[in-house]
Amino acid sequence: MITYILHINIQQQSSATIFTEMDSKHRKASSSKPYAALAISSFIVASLAAFTLQVFFFSPISPDPLHLPPPSVLPINKNLQEVIKIGEGVLKDPEDICVDEVGRIYAATRDGWIRRLHRNGSWENWKFINSHTLLGITPSMAGGILVCDTEEGLLKVDEDGAKVLVSHINGIQISFADDVIEASDGNVYCSVASTKFGLHNWYLDVLEAKPHGQLLQYNPSSMETSVVLDDLCFANGVALSMDQDYLVVCETWKFRCLKYWLKGEMKGKTEIFVDNLPGGPDNINLAPDGSFWIALIELTSRGFEFVHTSVVSKHVVATFPKLLELVRGTRKRATVVNVGADGKIVKKFEDPTGKVMSFVTSAIEFEDNLYLGSLNANFIGKLPLKSII
Repeated sequence: MITYILHINIQQQSSATIFTEMDSKHRKASSSKPYAALAISSFIVASLAAFTLQVFFFSPISPDPLHLPPPSVLPINKNLQEVIKIGEGVLKDPEDICVDEVGRIYAATRDGWIRRLHRNGSWENWKFINSHTLLGITPSMAGGILVCDTEEGLLKVDEDGAKVLVSHINGIQISFADDVIEASDGNVYCSVASTKFGLHNWYLDVLEAKPHGQLLQYNPSSMETSVVLDDLCFANGVALSMDQDYLVVCETWKFRCLKYWLKGEMKGKTEIFVDNLPGGPDNINLAPDGSFWIALIELTSRGFEFVHTSVVSKHVVATFPKLLELVRGTRKRATVVNVGADGKIVKKFEDPTGKVMSFVTSAIEFEDNLYLGSLNANFIGKLPLKSII
């Protein structure tokens, strides 16, 4: 009996001890909840602070809002889906193309080669520049071609090889030579897309929406280079008029082209040539009839236009590369327009879904065909103009 009573007492004491310990743990857990909530809140605040610092204080841009042109009223077509693929598999992202005096077609590609297509249809690996940043090209009257290399500057490439003509302006290295044209008097005009951003982060210039572009003039006789126009909005393609009395330079994120007068009463003055284009103008080339072919790029993916009107959105997109790729719409479609000497759009050709071609960057007419360069193709597009009604 005594043993039984002692056993019960021991069980009661043990139970009391267990309940006491459970109560103690409950009180400790309850008292630790405010500390856990505080820790979580602190973490959230710190994360938001870090995000804010990253986006606004370490952002690579200091943006302004950008006014986008109204939607195009021109009818949509699929003409660029009918292109013939020239040099497929031979060319890597041919950004620009040109034709020399004997009808050979040149292409500057992303693998560092200048390749040319002969009249007999054969491709030649003409010159290796050892550069992955080749952009605009144009024939030179002295033979060979002039080439824009975003890292080296303005080059002359001929049978003897490549040499740098211009690498600095006013003691500052040219970091984004974009397109080039040579006038009959020997002067060479070269666009600099941006003095702040380079080829590999060019879209930051679009997001920042501040004018960093230039138009340069190189005089081969004096070997001097001067700034013709400054504060351009991503200066891109350049072309001379039929009479070479004016020059047209494209401003990509301004959706317009400017006319700079070289001769006559307006010499030295600038005016708008064409405005509110249905895409950002890239390269421009003179057509045989005196009009101009302009390649237009889709700067913004559909549905993300709001980004350009919001400074906050621009900071966020510029800080995160995956968001930037999502907003950038260059690989979504292809568009080229033919603009008359009066600055009015005459024709528009498209691949509205990018089914065959997208990111078309240049268009040049030669022998009733339109040849198209692209930064998203392994070929040159050839569009027979007579087949389009």
